[in-house]
Amino acid sequence: MSLTQRFPEGADVDVDLLVSELRAEPDGGRLKVGDPRVVEFLTKFARKLLAPATARRYPELASLGFFLRKGEIAKALSKLDTVDNVFRFPRGLVFHVPPANVDTIFVYSWALSALAGNHNVVRVSSRSAGAAETVIEALNAALSDMDPATARAITQSQRMVTYDRSDEISGALSKAADLRVIWGGDSSVNALRKYPLAPHARDLTFPDRSSFAIASVRGWQEASDQQRRVAAEGFYNDSYWFDQAACSSPRAVFWVGDAEGAAEAGKQFRQHLAAVLAEKQHVTDAAMAVQKRVSAYGAAVDGLISKISFDGAGADTNGLATLELVDPASMPREWLGAGTFANAQVATLAELVPMVVRKDQTVGQFGFSQEELVEFAAELAGRGVDRMVPFGSALTFSAIWDGYDLLAEFSRLVTVQA
Repeated sequence: MSLTQRFPEGADVDVDLLVSELRAEPDGGRLKVGDPRVVEFLTKFARKLLAPATARRYPELASLGFFLRKGEIAKALSKLDTVDNVFRFPRGLVFHVPPANVDTIFVYSWALSALAGNHNVVRVSSRSAGAAETVIEALNAALSDMDPATARAITQSQRMVTYDRSDEISGALSKAADLRVIWGGDSSVNALRKYPLAPHARDLTFPDRSSFAIASVRGWQEASDQQRRVAAEGFYNDSYWFDQAACSSPRAVFWVGDAEGAAEAGKQFRQHLAAVLAEKQHVTDAAMAVQKRVSAYGAAVDGLISKISFDGAGADTNGLATLELVDPASMPREWLGAGTFANAQVATLAELVPMVVRKDQTVGQFGFSQEELVEFAAELAGRGVDRMVPFGSALTFSAIWDGYDLLAEFSRLVTVQA
């Protein structure tokens, strides 16, 4: 069976031929960690994403462009450990299977792997659209701006392809890979694992995860109106960019402090968030509005919540759904519909510790000090939560993700002693 080559653009190609081409050494020599040819290409690609028209249309691509700026790349490479007599090299051929619902995550994964000097093949979902299509266009445009020698090295080592479900193709790419990177949830991980890897190869998996937010009652009370507005806009970005389907988007908000203060702070926060929804001209489509009400009423029938409120502005009264939890420990980890948040009050962060499970990934936070967050992390002691970030940064990708140092995972160490 053949694959459609999305980047670089080209004719459909047989999977065996594709693997053979990716296994070959590029013109100009093998890639290395931090290869200048890859750095040059990524920075040209970043400039395409940061073009005003693109950044305005897809704000998430502006974040990606910033992540791939030359200075940011140099900063990421500088953090790689250096030890006497230990040298870092590419891992080989990496097969990436990203999710369809967060259609730019594959670029971060691929870019860091290419930066580590690997040859890569990425399966781009046939359901991807919008931002993903813009990414593919920007990649091909950046390639056309490269000098011929560097362009050939990129073309020979980096491929993004689309194909329908196929045991033959997925099996061949898995068998050829030195590392397989699987995003998209438990079902995707289990489905891909049925295709065997070479004995030396392994999987790097990103299964189902969930996230929640914490807000300090005292921090909110002490914040200026401008700080509160910025927090609401940041929370909007964390939650609404991917219809709250991203693993790092919060699905519950815990107000930490006294009950009376939490009730008032939560009310004020939702007012600010509703104002942001109005300013962004957010519109909940009919199917999503139904989904949110089904989820909310279902939680009520199950006895998990004591109150449901729908807040919005203008014509969109379904933009924000708040479900007051009877017990904070029953916070939902499943997706309930874009703009649907469980809400609860706890007296201290320590009360949240027994509720956290390994599936919990990101904690968006507002109003806490570094010392408070470090103490919370110490009390969690690895039971869950891989990152704590301010409101507005939940979707900001980092070279350390889900507890993995990705550049380190995408490379291998060789010890040399005379």
